[in-house]
Amino acid sequence: MAQNPTSSAHPPLPPTTEEDTLSRLRLLRSRRVGIATYWRLMAEHGSARAALDALPDIARAAGISDYEACTPQAARAEMRAAEAAGARLLLHGDPLYPADLAALTDAPPLLWLRGRAALLRRPMLAMVGARNASSLGLRMAQRLAAELADAGWVVVSGLARGIDTAAHEAALGRGTIAVTAGGVDVTYPPENADLTARIARDGLILSEQPVGRAPQARHFPARNRIVAGLSHCVVVVEAAARSGSLITARAALEAGREVLAVPGHPFDARAGGCNMLIRDGAALVRGASDVLDLMGRSAPEPEARAPSAPCAPLPDAEADGDLAAQIMDRLGAAPLAEDQLLRDMRLPAARLSQALVDLELSGRVERQPGGLLVRRDLAQAAG
Repeated sequence: MAQNPTSSAHPPLPPTTEEDTLSRLRLLRSRRVGIATYWRLMAEHGSARAALDALPDIARAAGISDYEACTPQAARAEMRAAEAAGARLLLHGDPLYPADLAALTDAPPLLWLRGRAALLRRPMLAMVGARNASSLGLRMAQRLAAELADAGWVVVSGLARGIDTAAHEAALGRGTIAVTAGGVDVTYPPENADLTARIARDGLILSEQPVGRAPQARHFPARNRIVAGLSHCVVVVEAAARSGSLITARAALEAGREVLAVPGHPFDARAGGCNMLIRDGAALVRGASDVLDLMGRSAPEPEARAPSAPCAPLPDAEADGDLAAQIMDRLGAAPLAEDQLLRDMRLPAARLSQALVDLELSGRVERQPGGLLVRRDLAQAAG
């Protein structure tokens, strides 16, 4: 098993004062200062205050005139907005900052937190996967997350649709952390508003983005590196050959973490990424015991907690006008029982039956003996 780094990739910083906290926030939010530049400036100048003082001269040498760093007023406004949202700031070097995350060369200089910050002291593993997950994939994610959380692991994911949502739901109340691509107070996707509120209460939401910032495409790969960096290992449940989940897996491998994957039917595109990972050396996952065996069953006993509330139901499929698309997303190359599909989608039987008849007539769904359903395009490819 790969060894997890335990020491920071960056030199220790002096004790943090209120002025230093403000300076570090200002430095990171200054124009053209990304994370790599932030750490280089800190290494060269020794403190955020000294780096801020040097920035105008550095900018002039680079041909940029009239450069101005992030102002104290702007940084204080971000801190006030965070306080109003119930978020707290965690700086790199704080005793609560996870050692595994600090070991990354591009470790976030700061994180905003909402929820139970103490979860950061517990062993973490990540679970990621397809947004348009199949019923089998969602059930696998739910079972894995619940059993791994029961074993004492905090389940980390990205609060996306599909596998991420299923993993958070199953682990909530036992230990789950959502890493968001936008601010910790921004709900994305919108249908996860209730789940987001419950994680903020019973789990933890964290982000390196400013409070109030809406997620943009470029933020998601950065979010994925944090998911991987927090975790001892990354478990991938359904992922296409080109997907954000594979970005997370690649970040985990680069950080020296274990990557595990659930295999899938070779004719289902949602399994392509997982099957590739297994081909290239990722551990194959049949159940939680495979993960626990690989990780040495090393998680401590879970902290005392109240009994977890039942998972919230999935969004009502009837509220979405494209019911046929939802059904097709749930079906894969492996046959699925109609009664299981009915339970998964939480639809009236008559409503689902009518939709299935329409899909059969259009040639998109095929019924097999025993009440099993398959997607016709995948069934034909397999034949």
